[in-house]
Amino acid sequence: MRAAFVTGVSRGLGESIAALLVDHGFRVCGFGRALSARLERAGCQWVEVDFADAARSAAACEAAMSAIAHEQPGYTVLVNNAAAAEPVGRFGAMSADGLARALTVNLLAPALLAELFCRIFPGPDGERRIVNVSSGAAQRAIPGAGHYSIAKAGLEMLTLALAADHRDAGFRAVTVRPGIIDTGMQAFLRGQSPEVLPSAPMFQGFHRGGQLVPPDTTARVIVDRLILDPVEHGRTYTYQELSGAA
Repeated sequence: MRAAFVTGVSRGLGESIAALLVDHGFRVCGFGRALSARLERAGCQWVEVDFADAARSAAACEAAMSAIAHEQPGYTVLVNNAAAAEPVGRFGAMSADGLARALTVNLLAPALLAELFCRIFPGPDGERRIVNVSSGAAQRAIPGAGHYSIAKAGLEMLTLALAADHRDAGFRAVTVRPGIIDTGMQAFLRGQSPEVLPSAPMFQGFHRGGQLVPPDTTARVIVDRLILDPVEHGRTYTYQELSGAA
């Protein structure tokens, strides 16, 4: 039996990844704030979590992971996909609560899930893999969305830390920068005022230029290349190199 845990399955990339993994015969456990109608099918279970509540979400995820661990899957993967773009604004214009919530969802929650995954599925039996979904924002600050860049840079370091801590042949951790996807987050960002989000025109340009890739297209590349194929431990991959896109 092959098992997958995917966060942020309510819509967008997470929903697409979870659906494709079910198609490939994985037992999928999705974590998110709402149930996608697309995932109401055999082979997929849903656990309601709000990753802004770190303690409660960790407890719910631990229970779900432990239940599947008892079935001794031969291959288990965690896809840390859930993310939040809000709040937008320059440092000095955001609320402390909003900033704390964003960093909890985008960085603390993935780290907590990675900790749970490594503890509940320690090996050496079976193959284990963690795929952390990052962004090009990890390598440069986006004006008005600095907290997102900070969290994604930290997420890529999480992959490196996992690779340093776990060197057995059955475990692999990788990062993927999935490119520009046609999701609700993109719609939210391009709808912001430039006075609040100075980089809003950039996101509007992505949309006008037809650069947004459908979530199913990106998900197929991630599933085929980073979940089903062999990967290099600790590496950051980009959608462009995985798909062969220019």
